[in-house]
Amino acid sequence: MSTVLFWFRNDLRLHDQPALCAALTSGATHLLPVVCLPAPDERTSWGFARVGAHRRAFTAAALRGLQGQMKALGNPLLICQAPPATALPQLAQAVGATTVVCEDIAAPYEQAEVAALRAAGLQVRTVWHSSLLPPVSMPWPVDQLPGVFTTFRQKVERAGITPAAPLPVPTKLLPPPEVPAPVLQAVGAEQGAASIQQPTPPQGSDGRSSFPYGTTACDGSETAALAHLAQYLARKLPHSYKDTRNGLTGLDYSSKFSPWLAAGALSPRQIDADLKAFEREHGANDGTYWLWFELLWRDYFRLLHLQYGAALYRARGLSELPPAPHNPRGFECWCRGDTGQPLVDAAMRELAATGYLSNRLRQVVASYLIYDLRGDWRAGAAWFESQLVDYDVYSNQANWLYIAGRGTDPRGGRRFNPIKQAQDHDADGSYRRLWGTA
Repeated sequence: MSTVLFWFRNDLRLHDQPALCAALTSGATHLLPVVCLPAPDERTSWGFARVGAHRRAFTAAALRGLQGQMKALGNPLLICQAPPATALPQLAQAVGATTVVCEDIAAPYEQAEVAALRAAGLQVRTVWHSSLLPPVSMPWPVDQLPGVFTTFRQKVERAGITPAAPLPVPTKLLPPPEVPAPVLQAVGAEQGAASIQQPTPPQGSDGRSSFPYGTTACDGSETAALAHLAQYLARKLPHSYKDTRNGLTGLDYSSKFSPWLAAGALSPRQIDADLKAFEREHGANDGTYWLWFELLWRDYFRLLHLQYGAALYRARGLSELPPAPHNPRGFECWCRGDTGQPLVDAAMRELAATGYLSNRLRQVVASYLIYDLRGDWRAGAAWFESQLVDYDVYSNQANWLYIAGRGTDPRGGRRFNPIKQAQDHDADGSYRRLWGTA
């Protein structure tokens, strides 16, 4: 008997799962599927919870869904309340495994997790599968990625690069090995199983939320993700996407794919395949193109991480600018939504209460912290990491660099005037009234 460990990371789904397929075809006779939950008290270097209550609740729902699917296929998911560097070597030793297969994540914290497993003597096979287009399909080496997104997009489109078809859900899994009870206890299996059964915090069902993750429609599971995609297309919302995408409130002004994409409960290739089918049946327009456009933006941020890695996390980022200043008191007011700027405060209150914020307002509040409050962009990025239900390490870091002028964009930062933004996007003040700042 030979066993391979499959470590679920930000890929909590069974459809379009190349890494899982690699594990299933590795030649092993048994499969041990594992997820390792972060400790509730784990903090970033800025002192914030690395995974806040909103994302923790959404991820728990995703795991409940995945657990049910895997149980139906005869191989239940093992949920550990322990770091991967602790749990996976113990499990591997207990079942006689030497290999771990997992998603490749090109960010420093996630790369360090893999390095720790290799240092413990495990063979780790990482599989890249979070992007729409695979890096190997690009018309240039990763280290020659165009420094401007527009150039990147134009070259990709001129080259006619298209995504591969999404993989189907496996019809069966390899059987699980038997894990001794003392080992299960040591890796926190009982605590892990119990933690995902905890009810969703009431904030998730806040009636003002634009993504009420505590509801059935916005549940974190793969089943809910695919249902959301299907209803979004059935209602022909892609056709109006470009016109509504800068909205501030409501479920339908944007696609709301991001929470499921971030958890990995929804594959970008599945979105693209279904969107292309929609265009064949109902026609393409600027709205459908803009959804593709934004999936390419998401890819670009991933490729930037492959190109620059830890350099994206330096105080100066990729620039030669001096280290960012910081304003601790202003930052605290910003986090609380108590700066005195009505649009910014409304947005920060929405973020804290619901874990969600429109893309437009994410840019506005980031700009305000950096340019008006003279705050360190890295503190803002860490606060978003803690608060956002749809936190994505690639997009979060790259977007903050973009606003701060410390990324690849030659125009050097983006400053948003919150008064003009309110006039353009909240002219009647309804959003500010909703969050008690008007």
